[in-house]
Formats: sequence, structure tokens, C-alpha cells
Amino acid sequence: MTELETRHCEACRTDAPRVTPDQIGELKSQIPDWEIIEVDGVKRLTRAFKFRNFQQALAFSNRVGEIAEQEDHHPSILTEWGRVTVSWWTHKIGGLHVNDFIMSARTDALL
Repeated sequence: MTELETRHCEACRTDAPRVTPDQIGELKSQIPDWEIIEVDGVKRLTRAFKFRNFQQALAFSNRVGEIAEQEDHHPSILTEWGRVTVSWWTHKIGGLHVNDFIMSARTDALL
């Protein structure tokens, strides 16, 4: 268990700071399977999870949705046959916040 997956999200405001490059390095080490990608100039944490069939993929997507609702922080989830791609970023600040790293770790813990 990582330190990140035990934490909870903090309420985020539009003026909340994005994580710094130093913070990204420290936090990313706790979620090594996640990639940082940029979409339309916005950094996101993204990971694809593989499953044996659509039913397992859908069940995982639903569990991700449940933790998202608990924390009031919602990802992009693409559910396909045997695969779920999850992307976390903070819409209000247009980039990465510590909440995204927390939720990535908590997503990993669902496996």
C-alpha cells in the first residue's frame, strides 16, 4: 500500500496550485504504471487496465466510478472489451493536482 492510496482528496478551487515538476517526480514514483500525457495542452495521468472480457472491464469501471463519487473527483473512463483506460486530471485548474495522484493510487488499489 502506498501513502497516496490512504489519503483523501481535498476540495479544489480554481486558484489551487498545480503540482510542481519536483512534486510530480515524488508523487509519480508511487504510481509507476501511470503515464503523464498532454491533451489540448492539459496534463493528465492515464493508465490502461487489461481484463479477460467486457464484464470484468465494466465491473472495474463501476468500482472506479464509486471511488470517484466518494471523493467528488471524477475521471475520464473508456470501457472497451477487455480494457479500461482511466485518466485523472483536475478540470478546475486545467492540469494536475495532488488529488489526481491520490485517485490514481486508489484506482490501482482496486485491482
